[in-house]
Amino acid sequence: MRAFTLPLILSTLLCSTTIVISQDNNAPNIILILADDLGSIDLNCYGSDDLATPNLDRLAANGVRFTQFYAGAPVCSPSRAALLTGKTNLGAGLPGNVPIPEKDPELSRGLPSSEVTIAEMLKGKGYYTALVGKWHLGHAQDKLPNAQGFDYFFGHQRGCIDNYSHFFFWSGPNKHDLYRNDRQIYQPGKYFPDLMAEEINSIIDHKKDQPFFIYWAANVPHYPYQGTEKWQELYKDLEMPRREYAAFVSSLDERIGWVMDKLEEEGMLENTVVIFQSDHGHSYEERAFFGGGNSGSYRSGKFSMFEGGLRVPAIISYPNRIPKGQVRDQVASGMDWFPTIAEITGAEYNETEIEGKSLMPVITDPNFPTQHSELHWQTGSYDDHSSGWAVRKGDWKLLGNPRDTDPNWDPEKTGEDFKGKDRLFLVNVVKDVSERNNLAEENPGKLEELHKLHKKWLENVSR
Repeated sequence: MRAFTLPLILSTLLCSTTIVISQDNNAPNIILILADDLGSIDLNCYGSDDLATPNLDRLAANGVRFTQFYAGAPVCSPSRAALLTGKTNLGAGLPGNVPIPEKDPELSRGLPSSEVTIAEMLKGKGYYTALVGKWHLGHAQDKLPNAQGFDYFFGHQRGCIDNYSHFFFWSGPNKHDLYRNDRQIYQPGKYFPDLMAEEINSIIDHKKDQPFFIYWAANVPHYPYQGTEKWQELYKDLEMPRREYAAFVSSLDERIGWVMDKLEEEGMLENTVVIFQSDHGHSYEERAFFGGGNSGSYRSGKFSMFEGGLRVPAIISYPNRIPKGQVRDQVASGMDWFPTIAEITGAEYNETEIEGKSLMPVITDPNFPTQHSELHWQTGSYDDHSSGWAVRKGDWKLLGNPRDTDPNWDPEKTGEDFKGKDRLFLVNVVKDVSERNNLAEENPGKLEELHKLHKKWLENVSR
């Protein structure tokens, strides 16, 4: 276990005012870990054999992992909105990524302040709520973490940072982006994944007498790939960019282990719910060296509605209440964690406004049916007919305006025309998990059924 020097959270952390409505000292703690741009199968327990994730495998051995788990969107901000609100991103009012403030001078984009987050819900149960890591859900004062239910925020507001300088990592303006609550702080040269783990372990130390909810929105393995020297050395024989990506994944896994060790040392692991998932599939962007992650037999990655963009690893551990070392094949979604956490904690929420379903029946009973009769995705506005979208019902999935972001995709070789004949792309995702065969012409009835479902869903969420 690494020895930490506790950062000076800490007048803020210790003196923050929390209105305790119904505190229960036996209530479970909640740590919700969201990886960033992690490939669909890039954990050992999901089949990867060329990188090391012993701590996430340990988490899976201590709980339940899902094989048909979907992110709320194939891109960062909408997926995070779905996770925190228990709704699809359109239901939560966030169709796409939040732009940097310089490109949105009115700061109008972001998660609407009217939305209720997991943090706001749990504050009503007396929880201390903290966000450590990446926000990326808005820059106006009413859209920042402290206005969205979090007592404490440590991390960056924008989509990605350099992990040593803590500057926004994009095409200018490359501004410094590290905050404690609403105050910008400077810790140049300190490795951000270390800082995140230190902050979380400090919260655990200081909040032993009050249940806590920590949303650990790790910025890993999102580019820039900056794994530690230890892991870079281990993977030196892998080809680029897999070696850079793998080193960053293992660096995150190691720090998750530090937090789990801390919980165990404090006797808190059994009564702590630890949830893990990725926000979507891995990136093929230039800053990610056009790859690094692995979606296995699933097609494509980040920005795509194909399985490689949406199907993600997901694990929940709660030794006091749920089984250990089990696997669930039922279809589930990131928006399901909101009602799942509510059921575990007894927190109240307006069920009529939530699209997610509690996963506790599935978690506790392997034979319980899938909670969702259908799932929907769309990035872009309700009435943008060029937006990418998808709907899944049973074994069938229909994609509208599909996109394959894999740089190796060659439409001349595949014969696919996503702007023409393949604009509606129908697959049996169970029989053809690689989604290579468009069955739209062969199954016009199924095509019409799913297309109508999508249109009906759009009408409902746009009200």
